[in-house]
Amino acid sequence: MASNSSRLMTGNRGPGHGNLRGVDTAQSPQFEGSFGRMFRALPAASFNEGDLENLALGSGSGKDKIEGMTADPEVDQINGQDRRDDNGFLVPAATHEDQVDDEENFGIPAGYTYLGQFIDHDITFDPASSLQRQNDPDALVDFRTPALDLDNLYGRGPADQPYMYEPDGIRFALGRQLTRNGKPSKGKDLLRSNGTNRALIGDKRNDENVIVSQLHGVLLRFHNFVADELLKTSPDAAFEDVQRIVRWHYQWVVLHDFLPRILGLKVVQDVLPHLKNGTSIYKDKPELHFFQWKNDPFMPVEFSVAAYRFGHSMVRPIYRLNTELGTGASQDEINRGVDGRQFIFAAVQDQGLNGFREFPGVWAIDWNLFFETRGKLDDSGNRGPNRVQPAYKIDSSLVNPLAFLPEFSEEKSSTGGDLKQDADGHPVPKLKAISNLAHRNLLRGLNMGLPSGQAVARHMGLEPIPDAQLTVGKANVDGLTGNKVITAFGKSFKENAPLWFYVLAEAQHDWVRAAQKSHENDDAKNMIHVRLGPVGGRIVAEVLIGLMLGDPHSFLSQWPTWKPWFADKGRFGMPELLKTIGLG
Repeated sequence: MASNSSRLMTGNRGPGHGNLRGVDTAQSPQFEGSFGRMFRALPAASFNEGDLENLALGSGSGKDKIEGMTADPEVDQINGQDRRDDNGFLVPAATHEDQVDDEENFGIPAGYTYLGQFIDHDITFDPASSLQRQNDPDALVDFRTPALDLDNLYGRGPADQPYMYEPDGIRFALGRQLTRNGKPSKGKDLLRSNGTNRALIGDKRNDENVIVSQLHGVLLRFHNFVADELLKTSPDAAFEDVQRIVRWHYQWVVLHDFLPRILGLKVVQDVLPHLKNGTSIYKDKPELHFFQWKNDPFMPVEFSVAAYRFGHSMVRPIYRLNTELGTGASQDEINRGVDGRQFIFAAVQDQGLNGFREFPGVWAIDWNLFFETRGKLDDSGNRGPNRVQPAYKIDSSLVNPLAFLPEFSEEKSSTGGDLKQDADGHPVPKLKAISNLAHRNLLRGLNMGLPSGQAVARHMGLEPIPDAQLTVGKANVDGLTGNKVITAFGKSFKENAPLWFYVLAEAQHDWVRAAQKSHENDDAKNMIHVRLGPVGGRIVAEVLIGLMLGDPHSFLSQWPTWKPWFADKGRFGMPELLKTIGLG
């Protein structure tokens, strides 16, 4: 079998970026399809489906209820009683912006949650996935090229999808101007179709919430900026020339900004030792121990179905889009923790960041609230509406709005809009649909026949985390004693944890060890950064870096010593990209 590093050196050509999605079926060493298994020799883990439901939703009721991976809703209270509005619906609560939220991860700004989502949409898409059938990864077709090539941005290009582009066939067409509650903004919506208001973009999933939608718009703007700069000096430059430069800057962001924040720099350097040693990639060759292929990279289901879904735990329940938004009501009339902010998903559209619609024009995002464009993310001076919002910690708890995914919830009318609500005001799932994200992830892992987290750990030469230290809940001081162990949710979890859960619990386990060693107060312990652990971190690092190494068009393959054009003091990440185009 040819090694990945030898493929890098020989420059064997893989599928062209202009090919139709889904036609190429890149092969793994065992001649898999475009999806495949990273750990083919490991057996599929088996679980009781009732245990999986308990793990996702919790078990028991009343005083005996045990909270599962889906957190209970935060509800505003008066004199210890849940507050309800005039419709009888529960009034949601949120930690005030002038207070430290013990679920926040001060190592990762909130924008990286959605950069991670954007990356996922770039490299993988299985339109036929279903929870109602067994899925064979060898038979799945990835309708995304398994490469960091921005095909979710470019679609099939200006020749095949001209409606996405300006008449020059080089620049993207943009949508209407957005404001910050009436104040001027440089933000623009995506171009949308008349009638449906659906975004005209390379991947519809990049319109599923307002934040990833506007992040897609940021990349469109960056492409247009690069086009303007290149055409100044090279008037005959073609679309493909601009595209290559944009792709390489994007790949640099993934390698040098996103991955170090999520996994730590050491893991990146373990896979690419030349970065640590200051040598050449040809001298200190990449170390891909687990992600290997014969001809072209494939998409491992252990990555797409489990490890890379760590980002679901990073989602905040509520976000401030810009500092101009507010209710205008008095503090006595509103829940003060929510004022001027929107929930990630909500039954009523103007309260949530639900996508697939023309969202309010006053919702232009101030990216200074999502990325470190004005300095480091820490607690000092990071209070109030002007703060950089941290992502939530990578742990085994998902915020409650993710229990009601809009895609799987009933709409009030056939024309779309608000969702049906139950007696508490929560969205109502469609008939026989599972709208809880944690439950969907666990069932998907079962149906795909993924190995257990413990099996993968052993395969990597690691000692698996004991059951007594695999806990369900939040990585905060309260969780040190309050979180339940995984076996409390079912006997089938004994030394047998779902891989997705294990990746989250592993990150949480590392935080617990750091907190227990700390002599600081509880607030300081809660602010300890959380990153992926050795199993999850290694899978994510090898796959994302491996896709770049296996792509003959990436900068790592074509020009490993290349440097970004728009670096600031040698650094180029999302903050620098935003400042380059005037949005930071």
